[in-house]
Amino acid sequence: MNIFQKKSLNISIKLGALFVIIFTIVQCATPTKQIDLKGNWSYKLDKENVGLKEKWQTLKFKDTIQLPSSLRDKGIGDNPTLTTEWTGSIYDSTWFFNPTMRKYRKKDSLKFPFWLTPDKHYVGAAWYQKDIIIPENWKDKTLGLELERPHWQTQVWIDTVYGGSQNSLSASHQYTFNQNINPGKHTVTIRIDNAIRDLDVGINSHSISDHTQGNWNGIVGNMILYPINEYKINQLKITPNLSDKNIQAKIILNKKTQENLKVSIKINGLNHEQHLEPSTFNFENNSTECIIKIPMGDDFKTWSEFNPNLYKIEVAIENEDGIQDVKEDVFGMRAFTIEEKHFKINGTQISLRGTTECSVFPLTGYPPTDEASWTRIYEICKSFGLNHMRFHSYCPPEAAFIAADKAGIYLQVEGPSWAKYSVSLGNGKPIDTYLMEETKRIIDAYGNHPSFCMMAYGNEPSGNYVPYLENWVSHFKAYDPQRVFTGASTGRSWSIIENSDFIVRSPPRGLNWKNEQPQSLFDYRDKTENQNRPYVTFEMGQWCVYPNFDEIKKYTGPLKAKNFELFQEDLKDHHMADQANDFLMASGKLQASCYKQEIEATLRTPNLAGFQLLSLNDFSGQGTALVGVLDAFWDEKGYISAEEFKSFCNDVVPLVRLPKYTFYNDETLIANVEVANFSGEVLKDANSKWELLNEENTILQSGHLNSEAIPIGKGNKIGDINLPLNFINKASKLTLKVHVGNYTNQWYVWVYPKTETKVNVNDIYITKSLDKKATQILKQGGNVLLLAAGKVENGKDIVQYQTPVFWNTSWFKMRPPHTTGILLKDKHPVFNDFPTDYYADLQWWEIANRQQIMNLENFPPNFRPIVQPIDTWFLNRRLAMLFEAHVNGGKLIVCSINLDGVNDNQPVAKQLYKSIISYINSDDFKPNDTISLDIINELFEKKERTIWNSYVKENP
Repeated sequence: MNIFQKKSLNISIKLGALFVIIFTIVQCATPTKQIDLKGNWSYKLDKENVGLKEKWQTLKFKDTIQLPSSLRDKGIGDNPTLTTEWTGSIYDSTWFFNPTMRKYRKKDSLKFPFWLTPDKHYVGAAWYQKDIIIPENWKDKTLGLELERPHWQTQVWIDTVYGGSQNSLSASHQYTFNQNINPGKHTVTIRIDNAIRDLDVGINSHSISDHTQGNWNGIVGNMILYPINEYKINQLKITPNLSDKNIQAKIILNKKTQENLKVSIKINGLNHEQHLEPSTFNFENNSTECIIKIPMGDDFKTWSEFNPNLYKIEVAIENEDGIQDVKEDVFGMRAFTIEEKHFKINGTQISLRGTTECSVFPLTGYPPTDEASWTRIYEICKSFGLNHMRFHSYCPPEAAFIAADKAGIYLQVEGPSWAKYSVSLGNGKPIDTYLMEETKRIIDAYGNHPSFCMMAYGNEPSGNYVPYLENWVSHFKAYDPQRVFTGASTGRSWSIIENSDFIVRSPPRGLNWKNEQPQSLFDYRDKTENQNRPYVTFEMGQWCVYPNFDEIKKYTGPLKAKNFELFQEDLKDHHMADQANDFLMASGKLQASCYKQEIEATLRTPNLAGFQLLSLNDFSGQGTALVGVLDAFWDEKGYISAEEFKSFCNDVVPLVRLPKYTFYNDETLIANVEVANFSGEVLKDANSKWELLNEENTILQSGHLNSEAIPIGKGNKIGDINLPLNFINKASKLTLKVHVGNYTNQWYVWVYPKTETKVNVNDIYITKSLDKKATQILKQGGNVLLLAAGKVENGKDIVQYQTPVFWNTSWFKMRPPHTTGILLKDKHPVFNDFPTDYYADLQWWEIANRQQIMNLENFPPNFRPIVQPIDTWFLNRRLAMLFEAHVNGGKLIVCSINLDGVNDNQPVAKQLYKSIISYINSDDFKPNDTISLDIINELFEKKERTIWNSYVKENP
């Protein structure tokens, strides 16, 4: 060290000492209420888990990090590799073996399809350290330490004074240091371990799984050190009583009182103007609890989705030495109750319209602790007509409850467990005790929030779970009567926990389009009528859409959409990169149609208490489940707006019961019209009416419906539509609209002329195979229509329904269907007599559902069919149901849709056949591409072909 470095060091030491003196003087002048620990910390990774044995709390760490954050936020950890031990199940191992994926398994270009890829990955212990100054006014004080959302097992020290350990995944970690820690400089050390050790909550639990937020290491939210007087309010529990017009305030202290304490309470409206007179009470001596009833007045305001009125309560306890502690909280005057098969808020029947939040936060990988982020999410939910959110196998931070209180959103919170795959319930494992303790922590921490209405242990358990959950439900129903409880949120194969207040379960969901024509007569009453309590549909929807590759650029945080990059590059390898957005839009329209039909069926079901989508936004994990009409960032994708979605998902929804959506023009459209009204009040003077419009938005027919008062509830019939369609003289797409006051819903119907005119096929050779005659006619420059249904070999393994892929084909091991919709060249002249959009709407069911598909893998790269099914994004095969080409000097159309022998019971197939024939007979029949006969014939060759293999025997 030279002389200049020594002088600089001496100056730095003197300045540091001067800072400590100034800081101490300031602290003496202004009493410090708390120390915010956010900021610069030093850290040390404990990869070998030796820090406890070596007493790292006595060391000084060199590397630095800004907290709150996670290690991966700051680029700390290891690069993901083929051997990284992830927290989460994988049920499709094709990526590890498929030769086409080899390039994505290389060290420098690792891209896997299972979930988002972190820039860095670390599982294990990490130690964090910060020097602090304890102020003089904290002398002889007990110290408290709050860590709002560490992940997830913590141990703390101040110097060498051990504060204990905690492992909550749901509530803040609160530590108390009773030892005398003198004013001056001290070191806070925190050890955080995110490895699954003795306690396993389930590797797919959204509280810890890499499928969603990821198993990160760090701390987010508040980090506070504060002094504790002799008496501290450990808990303030508010219980509203609407009928008695009061609240019960239960105050629990940290110790028994040894003197009379005064309790002062202030209550004021948080978002309204009501103010109550302050009140004072005495805290009984030799007690840790005080229960006080406080009148709220005759004009108190209630909390609900319709009017989310909130109150702020401030409780102070005081002795002769002055105020000992002050605790503030927010509550609402609300009663979330059950009457028979329905939920009620303050005595008014409601219907839950919810989404499932799976801790999908792609910019950070963990749920936000700021109110603004949650406010945005709830505002989006409400703009889509939702009033409810379920948290799947995790409990969100405090900010989520505060924002929900203000937005009027009903929350179902769950313990941080999906006790399946790596752990089970009721078998004496540590999770059994942990979930009882954790549930109590959740209720104690967030129980005053009026939005916190419902609770489940978690998701789909395994093991001896029935008696365990029966005990769990009984225990917490007695502990916390403000909420309603269900044992677990489950699919159909799980047992119902009989003492649950309500049920969250499938199967009242799904569309039977695989087997029958789309219609809106059906509902789910046969699945719910055998239950005597509210039934909420579990994880409804799960209809997939093709990836939106424009989304990739949004991933600017520590998680990257390498899965999207892989899918995009694979699409390019299959020569369809230019069609990505078209695939998104066409598949999105089908997805939106499925959600509309399913939600409307729920609203037609008399005693179905509500639904929980899975989900309004995309799910990033489990093979990449693109089930949302919004992306993972809660942004619209472009194929359905909030306004459109809200037309069929709202507090008031007009509904029709239609036997079908496709008609001949000699038929009569008959529809029963009803209204689901959950607006909180009877609808009066609704001026209800219906309209039938053409594609130019011209009203063709209209009529009035019953405008008498519409009560709260479902099945409110307001009239019938009985409309002969004989005024339609050409194939048409029409829109049926129903208006009820300011609410409008609509449905598309298709009408085809019932004519017996024979189509002219004299100049067309129609065949089921490319026989010698077909070959000869092509050589002569003739026209051939190959009706190939039932003959296709290359593509016969691909299963298509009118519904798209469920969840994704990877997680469910290529369970059919395999396609996500159909892209149509809707402006092609082949459709001149067949009204269609660029996507396959409901009229396509007759000609697309369970029909054969051709795999065009051997066709030229730029070849595009007229009717193109959209494959699962894991395989990206170029598919077709209808294409045209110049072949052998002639013109050929190949169709795998079954149009052979269509009859009067198939209006859509009949009309498509007529339109194809008219096109072939027209001057417009001019294919752009020339394809060799050998390539065409390969589609029908019987030979051994590569079959998809998951390489995994276990099922999800």
